Amino acid sequence: MRILHSSDWHLGQHFMGKSREPEHRAFLAWLIEQVQAQQVDALVIAGDLFDTGTPPSYARRLYNQFIADLRLTGCQLVILGGNHDSVSTLHESRELLACLGTTVVGGVTSDPQDQVIVLQRRDGTPGAVLCAVPYLRPRDLIESHAGESTQHKRQALSEAIGRHYTVIFEAACARRAALQAEYAPAPGAAPAIELPIIATGHLTCVGGQLSESVRELYIGTLEAYPAGAFPPADYIALGHLHRAQCVGGESHIRYSGSPIPLSFDESRGSKQVLRVDFADGKLAEVMPLAVPVWQPMQSLSGSLAELEARLQQQFGAEASEAAEPGTPPVWLEIEVRGDDYLSDLQPRVQQLVEGLPVEVLRIRRQRSGGSTALQADSRETLQELSVREVFVRRLALEEALDDSSRERLTSAFESLLAQLQDEEAKSCAS
Repeated sequence: MRILHSSDWHLGQHFMGKSREPEHRAFLAWLIEQVQAQQVDALVIAGDLFDTGTPPSYARRLYNQFIADLRLTGCQLVILGGNHDSVSTLHESRELLACLGTTVVGGVTSDPQDQVIVLQRRDGTPGAVLCAVPYLRPRDLIESHAGESTQHKRQALSEAIGRHYTVIFEAACARRAALQAEYAPAPGAAPAIELPIIATGHLTCVGGQLSESVRELYIGTLEAYPAGAFPPADYIALGHLHRAQCVGGESHIRYSGSPIPLSFDESRGSKQVLRVDFADGKLAEVMPLAVPVWQPMQSLSGSLAELEARLQQQFGAEASEAAEPGTPPVWLEIEVRGDDYLSDLQPRVQQLVEGLPVEVLRIRRQRSGGSTALQADSRETLQELSVREVFVRRLALEEALDDSSRERLTSAFESLLAQLQDEEAKSCAS
């Protein structure tokens, strides 16, 4: 049995005014090629298929076309909801998609059996049993009461997540036993097939490496879920963290990471999807498949004089001649050290990159400390922040808001931002 594990596609993301559509289109075409070349039986997407709950129309078109193209390969597809996804948006067409070999689990269901999925080999025989656990919203698991301490909320949510995994895992074990008995050569004989159990999740695990683009999930309650609390599945496919990594030193508990860099700090490492092989009902091998880079991104830091030298060295005439034909301009984040030329920093930086095959998307000054308050550095300007950063920092100042209110406000903000970005994209296209 062979699966591909991926997550955090964030279709529809606008990155500092730039659409990621060309990158996502190229990635999806590449992924179809990998499914065919690697003879993959099932593709599992562990959450955050879309960047917002109301994705732009082109993101929906990419999604639908990918499902149609994947169907032709004979590969089964399972999509789990993430914290960026809207359950209703994912579920609006799941009955239709089921006819195309696609199973969608956008949120917690009332019947645990709905979250137990049999993954099939290409010959139609069972190959694995999947505990399809999406992002678990606190309101779906626990009731919040006034006066509860943060510690109590954290413990209650962690225990509720553990109970949910236990229920789904036990249901998966029962499904596996029934399937193995069905395929046994004779009643009471050893099973003819051994089925591994795979689990999914969309959350932060203890020790996981976060990146700038990752939003906190359980504000004020659960900071991270302990890896040791997962059920004893043969492989656990996680989403939410955008850096590919193992969890707690366990090779069978993994984040695949996002397929493209979703922030500048993610551009330093390679992106990948994970090919996971099983043999005799057990995990046999996990092989990363490196995702090509279609849009180069880079962060540069230094004084204005240092930046000028580095820009000429990396992107000057000689470097430009050696570049591959058709290579898009490099998206740059510039961090300037020192306070020189504070009032006209942006035009000075633009002057440094004039004529170079680069596009500066963000200019920042080096600052100390990590405060999230808008007043953390009196010299910080709004031009240095994205719209989402301003919202997140302003929301952090509202200490009186409970978790539910924060989640509603964040959802409303993301929906409004997506609408504005969609309108902007349509305007640019026309």
